[in-house]
Amino acid sequence: MNNLRKSNIQKLPQKTFDVLIIGGGINGAVSAAALAAKGAKVALIDKGDFAGFTSSNSSNLAWGGIKYLESHEYGLVNKLCKSRNHLMRSYPSTVKEIRFFTSIQKGFRFPPLFVFMGTIVYWLMGRFFTQMPHYLTANKIKSLEKVVKADNLNGGFEYSDAFLHDNDARFVFNFIRSSMSYGCIAANYVQANGSEKIDGEWNTKAKDVISGEEFEIRSKIIINSAGPFVDPMNQVNHQTTEHHHLFSKGVHLIVDKITNSNKVLTFFADDGRLFFVIPMGPKTCIGTTDTQVENPHATVTAEDRQFILDNVNKLLDLPKDLTQADIIAERCGVRPLAIKGKGGVADWVQLSRKHAVDTNKVDKYLSIFGGKLTDCINVGDEVAGLVKELGVMLPYADFKWYGEPDDTVRDEFFHRARLMDFDGLTPATSSEPLTKRFWRRYGRNAINMLEKIRENPEKAELLIETSEYLRVEVEHAAEREMITKLEDFLRRRSKISLVVRQEDILSAPGLKEACEILFGDEADAKLQEYIDTLS
Repeated sequence: MNNLRKSNIQKLPQKTFDVLIIGGGINGAVSAAALAAKGAKVALIDKGDFAGFTSSNSSNLAWGGIKYLESHEYGLVNKLCKSRNHLMRSYPSTVKEIRFFTSIQKGFRFPPLFVFMGTIVYWLMGRFFTQMPHYLTANKIKSLEKVVKADNLNGGFEYSDAFLHDNDARFVFNFIRSSMSYGCIAANYVQANGSEKIDGEWNTKAKDVISGEEFEIRSKIIINSAGPFVDPMNQVNHQTTEHHHLFSKGVHLIVDKITNSNKVLTFFADDGRLFFVIPMGPKTCIGTTDTQVENPHATVTAEDRQFILDNVNKLLDLPKDLTQADIIAERCGVRPLAIKGKGGVADWVQLSRKHAVDTNKVDKYLSIFGGKLTDCINVGDEVAGLVKELGVMLPYADFKWYGEPDDTVRDEFFHRARLMDFDGLTPATSSEPLTKRFWRRYGRNAINMLEKIRENPEKAELLIETSEYLRVEVEHAAEREMITKLEDFLRRRSKISLVVRQEDILSAPGLKEACEILFGDEADAKLQEYIDTLS
């Protein structure tokens, strides 16, 4: 049924690409989008789904790195603030300003006024792009946000940063989709099993994880953007690098909305790390943990859950304490922290999420370490520059490869939507009007989806109850979004499994029809495959 994936896999062994990108997280996605738009012949493969690992387990924040002021990384904060502002300008419907409402407890390592002065510095470094910070007394905090416990408060402040209005995996996938529109041949569930140089070209052994088919991909350059798996991939390919990764595990829990505030409530947890209560439409995301782990295949432990629940119950004045029964979904991922040399400890104050690109000019092999969503446009531009230095012609080197479609396309979509009263079709379970969501998620493709609804009103029906997704969206995903497993749709192209309980998803009458749209004759097998992963 997945004709796009099948077609792309057939194309992968047919020619020599300028660049093969291994890994479809944020670093690989922006590298592919930048290079393809600038005219390079690009292939991208991922052994799992796009954004299937670290890039789908973030806090959904695009921030300038205020915490790095404590470790005096002023250059990094300055750069990240510029990147955040640029991202907000380039994706105004997706990356939005949000207020951080921060409470400081008595006994914290710095007095509130001192930390507040840091937010003023942060605002200055952010070039006044956001609203200015405000100092808050303990009484003011309680009057503005009643859910925050008043006892043990020493004061606080409110400042601005940015967040992803949708989920992180969707943001990453839109770069993958963009790269394909510019000619990149991308495929998920294709594993790289080692590369070697033959007659000046890289030959990479690849395997379709779904069918078992094996083939080779030829390229002039390899970009290793395998996220937490960069180091083992380099070992297989006999590459020595200046940097390597350490892993810090981060866990978030998603619960029903616990405050009507549309602000990120920020505290310092028992381990001294920033702790967030983040709005997520009708839900709330709480966390995170920070635990050094050796293995990138991290899982949520009972201790992780209890740490988050204990902290939120201690810091918030809730009608009743949150328990494990309140958890709707969990997010767990590792932060790959770039470090020079060998060894090291993943101290959250000392190790930042800055990225590094190590280049083997002789072999024409790039390795991308670290990184975060905020800095993604810089990563794409930097990689394009390095690939050009390695001798690949970029005929459209100055082409702008990122950002939402221009205002004329946007205005056309909103005009057509108003004429057919599209917002009047918004399901009761939706957290926002359809026009806003369609534009943010689908851009110019949203116009074609409107036309399909105009021709056949049934396509505007809610297919999976308690979710926000219409039939036309599931059809669009089947045609253009390379849905290979049901989890790809429920967890990453959409955020259904993040905000709807598993039992409600599985009991939804429309789930089977959604599977039939996505997978055709394989619908029952794909549904069973998903159920098996839950047990």
